[in-house]
Amino acid sequence: MAEKKKVQDMDGDEIVARAKDFWEKYNKPVMIISVAIIVLVGGWYGYQNFVVKPKENKAADALFRAETYYRMDSVDKALNGDGQSWGFLKVINKYGGTKAGKMARFYAGSCYIKLNENEKAVQQLKKFSTSSKPVQARAYKLLGDAYADMGKNSDALSNYKKAAHHFEEDQTNSAEYLMNAAYFADRVMKDSKEATALYKEIKEKFPGSLQANEADNYLAQLGVYSSEN
Repeated sequence: MAEKKKVQDMDGDEIVARAKDFWEKYNKPVMIISVAIIVLVGGWYGYQNFVVKPKENKAADALFRAETYYRMDSVDKALNGDGQSWGFLKVINKYGGTKAGKMARFYAGSCYIKLNENEKAVQQLKKFSTSSKPVQARAYKLLGDAYADMGKNSDALSNYKKAAHHFEEDQTNSAEYLMNAAYFADRVMKDSKEATALYKEIKEKFPGSLQANEADNYLAQLGVYSSEN
């Protein structure tokens, strides 16, 4: 209150004088800070518009060409290019930090699974991450496939379950991934307890799905009858 009263008691000349005094004392630090902010903002803007965006565009263009071969199921060309267009591996090597470069890892992992080079598939897919939940869920499923082919059953099951639980709003794919997990636990790992729990989870979470009907059959084969549960 006392400080507020002092300010109110000052006349205009005194306020101006104090302002001038403040400016004389602190004008250099204020100017330095202001210039630093301008340089930082300007540098960030320049970097984003003249480095990041052009790089993203080049990566996206290269990825598109590799995707074309992927859709044609020309796996070798999708991975390694055709001599003129880049493949996924070159996109990763040159633009690994871009969005397209990260997506190239997903595709490369898928290609390696098709080539039965599962260790390389795991290397690519473990480094892949995305904010797109459907794509990330698919990546977990592919990791499960790669581990399953390598005989690493625990890792395979873990990733099938991750795929199923990552984006349950997508009921069609989540039900499919959960069935992958349940069937794998049942028929490959011979873990009837885990399989039963997963089949029941399908029925509980996705009752209207095709997988829920299949789960009834598998539960019956395991000696668990859905009508009693």
